[in-house]
Amino acid sequence: MRKRLLEIIERSDVGDRLSTIYDFLMMAAITASLVPLAFHGTNEVFQTVEIICTSIFVADYALRLLTADLKLGLGARSFFAYPFTPMAVVDLLSILPAVAAVNGSLRLLRILRLLQALRVFKFLRYTDSFSLIVNVYKKQRHVLSAVFTVAFGYILVSALILFNVEPDSFQTFLDAVYWATISLTTVGYGDFYPVTAVGKVITILSSAFGIAIIALPTGIITAGYLAEVSGRREQPAGYKKEDKS
Repeated sequence: MRKRLLEIIERSDVGDRLSTIYDFLMMAAITASLVPLAFHGTNEVFQTVEIICTSIFVADYALRLLTADLKLGLGARSFFAYPFTPMAVVDLLSILPAVAAVNGSLRLLRILRLLQALRVFKFLRYTDSFSLIVNVYKKQRHVLSAVFTVAFGYILVSALILFNVEPDSFQTFLDAVYWATISLTTVGYGDFYPVTAVGKVITILSSAFGIAIIALPTGIITAGYLAEVSGRREQPAGYKKEDKS
């Protein structure tokens, strides 16, 4: 019984009508719950939609927690481990905006509307592209971690240098880190910029170095993505890779 329930609430396989209907219901609820975010304020219709969608999300969370041991395969520990999995955290955050119905505080309402926007990530559960990207990251995580470590270190070093070279241009170290980040990514919004010759030279080096740093993970992810797609095409028909996320 619980095994069949897990098959229904997970992403549908071809020919599983109940699972397909469940997926459609969840995606419709996610979409409907995001519509009020396109408007300022609220009304009775939006409140009703929120109550209905939240009820659906609560039921979905309960069903997934009920079948956590079958999905994670950790025995009784699964029921304690599941709430800390990435998608379970997203599910829980998707339920929290219902608190706005109890507390009408404007500040709280704004925070909860931000959490409500996180519901868009629930769509990831119903797309193969997300699992494909996750697999690519898992296989390339050591290389990507090395690249991100170098980028993070360079941001901190360049921020420290410029923060001390131009104290008048950067009031806080966070401002310098912000400048270093947008310079490394070659975005350059222009709200923070150096005015001395030394600062300008550092900016030139940071931007030039940023081109190489940003290009590395792009190439790694692209190569890994193509390899993963090729590997899936070579899998026999009917093969389904188990998803532990």
